[in-house]
Amino acid sequence: MTFSARYLVAPLLGAVLFASCSKSEPTPETPVAAATTQNVSAPGFPEGFETGTKTAYTTGSVTLGSGSWTLNDALIGNTTADAKTGTQSTRVRNSGSLSMNFDLTAGAGVVTVGHALYGTDASGTWELWASANSGSSYAKVGSTITTGSTALSTASFTVNLAGTVRLQVRKTDGSTNRLNFDNITVESYSGGGGGTGGKKFLFDATKAETAGNADWVLDVDGGVVPRYPTPAASGITASTPESYWTAALSSWGVALVKLGNSVENLPLGTAITYGNASNPQDLANYSVFVVDEPNTLFTATEKSAIVNFVKNGGGLFMISDHTVSDRNNDGYDSPAIWNDLMTNNSVQANPFGYSIALTNISETTSNVLASSTNTILHGSQGDVTQLKFSNGATITKTSGSAAAPLIWQSTASQGNTNIMCLSSTYGTGRVVCITDSSPADDGTGSPGNTVYPGWTEIASHAKLHMNASLWLAKLQ
Repeated sequence: MTFSARYLVAPLLGAVLFASCSKSEPTPETPVAAATTQNVSAPGFPEGFETGTKTAYTTGSVTLGSGSWTLNDALIGNTTADAKTGTQSTRVRNSGSLSMNFDLTAGAGVVTVGHALYGTDASGTWELWASANSGSSYAKVGSTITTGSTALSTASFTVNLAGTVRLQVRKTDGSTNRLNFDNITVESYSGGGGGTGGKKFLFDATKAETAGNADWVLDVDGGVVPRYPTPAASGITASTPESYWTAALSSWGVALVKLGNSVENLPLGTAITYGNASNPQDLANYSVFVVDEPNTLFTATEKSAIVNFVKNGGGLFMISDHTVSDRNNDGYDSPAIWNDLMTNNSVQANPFGYSIALTNISETTSNVLASSTNTILHGSQGDVTQLKFSNGATITKTSGSAAAPLIWQSTASQGNTNIMCLSSTYGTGRVVCITDSSPADDGTGSPGNTVYPGWTEIASHAKLHMNASLWLAKLQ
């Protein structure tokens, strides 16, 4: 939240100007992994490179059984030193690549790639990348693969992208060592846009999330937060802009729908319940519950519902603001509200293993956990390298708890304090906490609100929220 632009009214101090935790949405470089796949091969696959001819490493296109591919610093090899099934495979050197020049119109589920060393060359590394916009931009899928054997082995990637998808294999070590690739398989993906298939995400609007200078929801229509954002999610395509809906979290919601998921607001006046079959928006009907900067306390029943939802496998995305950010002047701000949920519920004291410190910080940090395997920091939506707070709080981890700090203040040691983002587990569920609402803000809101494009201000912001969403939904 930008501290100089949030308007709060303190009961005893009169009108006080505060900044707004708010920033904007880019369409993420890669779509989110969505729900289910079909064991149906995409048309033209598996691709065994048996039908094409390309004998030089110079960049050029070749027509194969699956379609046209561009081979950069790569050729189709058929010598005894080429590892292959059949008579041919591709051979790639330096930082070469294999790129589809066509789209898979039914999406891509699981993709497998056969890989091996060429001849007596030393080991090399490579990656799979995917594009949902016909090659305009790509994002890495899964981990970097190291090839160290002359025998073909198979690497598997869970792409899980609906809509149009094209793929690219990139050699990443930059050395002259050559790698062979063969037998690329692609399963079509059954998830569809417009809220069908995928996972269900519920965004809370019951806790004064639209109070003051903020709209921490998916969509606001004439001051009212509807259950289903309008226009209908079924109209969203790969090229739909964030402005399709209007509220600070619309970018986030549109991006989730583009990946085959469904999104809803929980409107003001609707109960937060878990296990209540008569409530159509009971938490049991959703995979992830997103609560961005609550401004009123949860009731005892609501706290039990939320904690039990996580305990039994749900995902909770907790976002707070800085201390003294009470937008509706009821005496409670979001750090206090979240701490109350964690310390004063009937299910489990301190269930998630941390508390929100009553702090107020503004800084851009690159103090990110050094882990190549953490899928929140290095997931299908890209690598997270920075986080910017425009007036946010910090987090303190309970020593020995399941909480896993991910990002710290820039000058802090990577310990149990001065944390800006972390994940945790409880029971069979998952939790992510970010203690500033600015990074999720896409810069749109109700008339008269001053908001800021935090979602796009730092490239990592959208990646962090989208990777975290997928992790919470158990999609990566």
